[in-house]
Amino acid sequence: MFFLFILLAGQDLNQLLREFTDIRQRFKGRYVRIYGACDNNGFYDDVINAAWEAGLGVHALIWFGFDGGDEWKTRRDTLFATLHTNPKAKFVTRVVQFGSEPLYDGVLSHSELAAQVVAAKENLSSLGIPVSISEMAYGYQERGGADDILGAVDLIDGHMLPFFSQQASTASASWPIVLADLDWFVENGQGKKIYLTENGWPSVTSEGVQPNSPNAVADIQNESDYYKLLDSKCAYFKTVPGGGVGWFAHIYSDAMEPGYGIYNDYGNPKFLFNPATSC
Repeated sequence: MFFLFILLAGQDLNQLLREFTDIRQRFKGRYVRIYGACDNNGFYDDVINAAWEAGLGVHALIWFGFDGGDEWKTRRDTLFATLHTNPKAKFVTRVVQFGSEPLYDGVLSHSELAAQVVAAKENLSSLGIPVSISEMAYGYQERGGADDILGAVDLIDGHMLPFFSQQASTASASWPIVLADLDWFVENGQGKKIYLTENGWPSVTSEGVQPNSPNAVADIQNESDYYKLLDSKCAYFKTVPGGGVGWFAHIYSDAMEPGYGIYNDYGNPKFLFNPATSC
């Protein structure tokens, strides 16, 4: 089990270390996935150093954002420079992702995005750091499968947000929705390792989090039930080709994004969260 960690105004090293250590020690998390961007000088050095001290691996992110600008190119180059100069980076960084949902958002054509993945793999080859994109199954599907990207990535960082399905009702009933997308990744992922990265069920709705089904229920019980559902499928996840399926809890705290946090706005746990790390 892993955690998505969202960047706000650029948490300082002490805050990163405190929260990364909490993820590792309290929840037995193994990886943290970065979401969003902080363009402060040296920030990814802080992420790497905090993860090293806490004993976490990092799914790093080249963030496109939502404005259609070219800032992602600077973020890419800055991240690559950090990965080459920080001696801990190659031991901590489990993958570099382009995202989030670049296919669905249409930030680049899938051929251009595939070319970026290939170029990134070449840049990072001496470090042995894999490259992927952060995307949901539908993002691939609406681009005709985007086989060039699936062929280029080293692993699958797939989004799983069944609350938004037109068939959604309760989290405990969402396994058919999850399995449909997971089966698509298995069938089209060329035997590569699969992680469910942007993965969760909201406890509240908000302006950017609205259901597509009148039966979808957003509350704390359903957020908790979703992770219990995944926990109950541990034995199945181990059998999936490519080395099994790992999953992330979508957000560390509601202070980072409303509704998806394991902690609420005040830093208190919203529910008992103790997923299995083996089965």
